[in-house]
Amino acid sequence: MPSWDLERSAMAQGCGAVCGCDEAGVGPLAGRVYAAAVILPEGVELPYLNDSKQVTKKRREMLFDQIKEQAVAWAVAWVEPKEIDEIDILNSRIKAMQLAIDALTPKADYALIDGNRDHGNRCAITAPHQLIVKGDSLSVSIAAASILAKVSRDRYMEEMAALYPQYEFERHKGYPTKRHYELLREFGPCPIHRRTFLKKL
Repeated sequence: MPSWDLERSAMAQGCGAVCGCDEAGVGPLAGRVYAAAVILPEGVELPYLNDSKQVTKKRREMLFDQIKEQAVAWAVAWVEPKEIDEIDILNSRIKAMQLAIDALTPKADYALIDGNRDHGNRCAITAPHQLIVKGDSLSVSIAAASILAKVSRDRYMEEMAALYPQYEFERHKGYPTKRHYELLREFGPCPIHRRTFLKKL
């Protein structure tokens, strides 16, 4: 379960405000990639908080509201599918995370970043930071960011499902499921499909 250890370690080294940052939507064939950054009040307890993939939809929705209410600062950012095709998913993921960190008010002194990559060939995390592999299961701030990013992206994909009902985005959220591929072969890609991801068609 996520703990305060990483945040407290950064604070002990003089960092006043520490944010967690995570993204959602790297693997899908369609839609934006989202990222969120969150600064939590030290020691705050959020029941059921964990890596968003380990939390039920109902609890994610509940946590989404609690995190926004209790956070010192939070921000959500994204990169559109067209730009993902232009700069690739690694650069897009990193750009979205830095945009989220930049949007925090008050600003973070230090960022805990989920994953093991902090730059591509075009974008980089420029904020002072530390990379944490499986950070969403280790850090409360990263876990909170994972919830905000995941719920924000799921809600966006539900809006896209209303615009493009033939693809059933509400079911698979754009991920490469068997059903999604069947629908892609039947209808072809729509404006939110990532063309560079559709090699198998």
